[in-house]
Amino acid sequence: MRQSSVRGPRARKSVPGAREDGGKGARSGDAEAAQEDGTAGTAGKGGDSGKPEKAGKPGKAAKATKAGGSGKHGAPVSRRTRAARIARWAALCLAVLVLGVSAAGYFYYQHLNGNLKKDPLNLGDKRLDRSAANAAGQRPLNILLLGSDSRNSAENVALGGAREDAGRKPLADVQMLVHVSADRSNMSVISVPRDTRVTIPKCTDPDDGTVYKETNRQIINTSLMNGGPGCTVAAWEELTGIPIDHFMMIDFAGVVSMADAVGGVPVCVDNNVYDKDSGLRLTKGTHNVKGEQALQWLRTRHGFEDGSDIGRTHAQHMYMNAMVRQLKSGTKLTDPDKLTDLAEAATKALTVDKDLGSVKKLYDLADDLKRVPSGRITMTTMPWVSDPWDPDAHVVPKPGDAEQLFSLVRRDIALDGKDKKKDDRSTAPASPASPKGSVEVTVFNGTGTATQPVATGRGAEVAAALVKQGFTKATSDSTPKAQADTTLRYAKTSQRADAEALAKALGLPERAVRMSTAVEGLTLVIGGDWRTGTTYPKGEDAAADEKSGKGEQDKAGEKGEKSGKPGDDKAQGDGKPKKEADDKAPESSDPLNGNDTSACMKVNSLNRF
Repeated sequence: MRQSSVRGPRARKSVPGAREDGGKGARSGDAEAAQEDGTAGTAGKGGDSGKPEKAGKPGKAAKATKAGGSGKHGAPVSRRTRAARIARWAALCLAVLVLGVSAAGYFYYQHLNGNLKKDPLNLGDKRLDRSAANAAGQRPLNILLLGSDSRNSAENVALGGAREDAGRKPLADVQMLVHVSADRSNMSVISVPRDTRVTIPKCTDPDDGTVYKETNRQIINTSLMNGGPGCTVAAWEELTGIPIDHFMMIDFAGVVSMADAVGGVPVCVDNNVYDKDSGLRLTKGTHNVKGEQALQWLRTRHGFEDGSDIGRTHAQHMYMNAMVRQLKSGTKLTDPDKLTDLAEAATKALTVDKDLGSVKKLYDLADDLKRVPSGRITMTTMPWVSDPWDPDAHVVPKPGDAEQLFSLVRRDIALDGKDKKKDDRSTAPASPASPKGSVEVTVFNGTGTATQPVATGRGAEVAAALVKQGFTKATSDSTPKAQADTTLRYAKTSQRADAEALAKALGLPERAVRMSTAVEGLTLVIGGDWRTGTTYPKGEDAAADEKSGKGEQDKAGEKGEKSGKPGDDKAQGDGKPKKEADDKAPESSDPLNGNDTSACMKVNSLNRF
């Protein structure tokens, strides 16, 4: 009763002037003590008169404290006790506040997680092994970015047009592979034109169990119709031999909302352009495109270069480079409201694989990506030639150059040619090689990739060949592997001399020998580039030779290049691989540096105004 009576409005009004002045009025602590014990009405009466207390005679405030300022059993209430009581209330209030904020943050985090749509990563029967770790235990990241032309909502129909396609399964009209190096020092991006004819492997729809048979008659953007983005991932692994770790897919509405959230992206055209199909209309010069105009930019094909899908990929590279620079500038990351808008737009816009299906994992991924300097980002388009089956509409990978580009990414070599040595192979071994008979090596058969069936017995065959050469401790392991390139890995620098001796015995190139914390001892994986024989093939692109469509596609490429592609003002060469350094993207991939702000899209002369 006492506590409830002194915490009402009347009790609080009884000490309006309480302050911590030693000579005037009751101290705030005394007033509080009086309130606690039911004597607030008398506390401070003498003190408020302004007259000092007589020596040896306690004032009324003191009397009040003496008479009523006792605890439950009459013990005096000390300042320490009052301080403890205040501290307890402060702690309680703080705890409630923290819990409230934490709960709000948790529910918002869960809300953002709920925005994300999730699908399986790979719908094919075969999947490449994950990229191996480097000497420091770091792994590269390969993320497939997809732009869907889905008309699955009224907003997407309004943005994309073609109302008659409202019920059609979506196509993957934008496809870019983002490769982030193991040490996060550089990033490589490869676009594949949507009109590229490829082998689309057998895929099973996870929703209804429909099985789509393997085909080499379709273009790569139709892979999305065969069960979802997981089939496009399978098609990319088949085409490139690069293991895909994650995918992220966005639709029309997502592009618009993301462009708005970022605040627009600067792009450039070298002339006035109007593409009636996409709706893009810009005057010559640089423009900050956002919202629907950003979508028009990304979808425009007839307005740029030769009017083909190749020009569109170049426009997408310019847009992506500029967006990365915008985000790296930090202008959108200092305003909480804008950051919230960006988080909402990003999570609502995306469909991701299940392993990437949380805001925390997306944040960690973004943290990895932002470590890469803009100047070490290289945008490329897969080198191509006209498809002989339909030279006016489709393309196929260019023999030699396309495989060179894919191989660089598989080996985690930067496309800008500015890579440092990945390990210490450039220096002399710390110790000489051990006697052959004491070198232990385990050989795996990794020929059964997404691209090719298993070449039976390859591990045992190569191990036996090593034994004949004196490496008597060479053994094979039947554990299934899947790897495009043959690699010989060692765990410690002390094993490097032994690895080099093994590589020499097998005819392996220097690039095949790598240090990796992912292995314990010497480990040789026979890849899809070495399907026959006991000596590694030299002087030829073995991986390209063994591609399922190699013979047919090489002939196709030669015919395609001779016939040319109507309106193509970009000569693709004579079909022979160019004499370029093997540690840099071929010129036929049109590399664009992330810091290049001078790039300007060439406008198709038929689409000027």
